[in-house]
Amino acid sequence: MKKLLSMLVLTGMVFGLMAFSCSSKEITSAKLYIQQKKYDKALHALDEEISKNPKSDEGYKLKGDVYGIKGNYKKMVESYNKSLEISPKFKKQILLSEKSKWADNFNKGAAYYNRATKQNVPDSAKSFYNKAITAFNDAIVCQPDSAKSYEYMAYAYFNMGDLKDAIKPLKKVKDLAPSKEVYVRLGEIILQEGSNEMSKFYKSNNKADSVSAINYYKDAVKVLEEGRKKYPNDAAILSDLANAYVAAKMLDVAMDAFKEGVKKDPKNKVYRYNYGVLLLGDKQYEKAVEEFNEALKLDPDYLNAKYNLGVAYIKWGAAVRDKAIADGKEDDMSYQEKFKLALPYLEEYLKAKPDDVTIWELLGKVYANLGQTEKSKEAYKKADEMRK
Repeated sequence: MKKLLSMLVLTGMVFGLMAFSCSSKEITSAKLYIQQKKYDKALHALDEEISKNPKSDEGYKLKGDVYGIKGNYKKMVESYNKSLEISPKFKKQILLSEKSKWADNFNKGAAYYNRATKQNVPDSAKSFYNKAITAFNDAIVCQPDSAKSYEYMAYAYFNMGDLKDAIKPLKKVKDLAPSKEVYVRLGEIILQEGSNEMSKFYKSNNKADSVSAINYYKDAVKVLEEGRKKYPNDAAILSDLANAYVAAKMLDVAMDAFKEGVKKDPKNKVYRYNYGVLLLGDKQYEKAVEEFNEALKLDPDYLNAKYNLGVAYIKWGAAVRDKAIADGKEDDMSYQEKFKLALPYLEEYLKAKPDDVTIWELLGKVYANLGQTEKSKEAYKKADEMRK
C-alpha cells in the first residue's frame, strides 16, 4: 500500500472583482458583506434576494461562494447547482470554484495522510488517517467524479486495517478509473473481509456471520467477473476469481466458466492453471494433473503450476492410500508412486523459493512416506531452522 502521496498544486481560485452596478440591493449588500468577511450577514442578504427573486442565478452562485468559504461544501454544491439550473451564466466561475475547493481539500488530506505514514504510535497514525479521510470526503463533495479522492481515502482505511470501509471508495475508483490493479486489490480486500467473517463464524457458530461471509464472497465474484471481462488474460484476476468461486460455494459455476475458457483458448496457461486449481479443490486429481501439465507445457517455468502439480500428486496418493486402508489393504503401497511423482515438482519449487517453511514440512512428510528417512529429517530440520 502506498505510503507517500504526490501533492497536487493547483492555483487557488481568485474571486473576480465584484461588480456592484446593476444589482439588487440584496446582491450589493451581500457582496459588501463578503468583502468584509461577514459571511452570516451575506447569507441573510442572499436569502432575502432569493425570497424576492427565486430565479436569481447570481444569488445562488454567491451563496455557493459563501458556503465554500465557510467549509460547508455540501451546501456550496447545492447552491451552485441551483444557479446552473436557472442559467449557465456563472458556469465557468462555478467550475473553477469547485475545482479550487477540491484541490484545497485533497491537499489537506494529502498532508494528513503523509503525516500518518510517519507516525510510530498507532493511535496517532489513526488520528491523522481519520483527518485525511474527512478531507478526502470533502474533496469528493466538491468533485464527486475525481477517482483520486476515493483512491486515497481507500488507502487511508486500508492502512488503518479497516478493510470493510475501504471497499466502498475502491468500488468508486473501479467505476471511475478501472484498472487491473484496482480489480485485484478490491477483489482481494472483499475476499479477506469474507474470511474475517468466516473466522468469526467458526468462533461464535453464529449463522449470521456465515451468511455475511458468503455475501462477501459473492460480491468478490461479481467484482472479479467484471474484471475478467475487461482483462480476460490477467493472471491475478483469474486466480482471485477462482478462489472467490470456491469460497462462495459456486464450484459448478466456476468449473463451467474456466472449462469454457480452456475450450476457447486452449493455449492460455492461466486458464489451464486455474481450471486445474478448481479440479484439485473438487478432488478430481487426475484431471487436475492433466491441466497443470498442460500449463507447464505452455510455460515450463510456471512456478505455481509446479507447486500445485506436486500437491495434486500428493493428495491423489493420499486418497489412494486412504481407500486401500478402508478396504483392509494396509500393505498396499501403490500410493507411493504418486508421492514419487510429486517430488521433482516440489524440489524445483524450493529451488526458486527456498524459504517456504510449509513446503519443507510437506516434503518432509513425503520423504517419510517413501521411507527416505534421512531426507525427511533434513527437510524437517530446514523448516525448524527457518522458524527461529
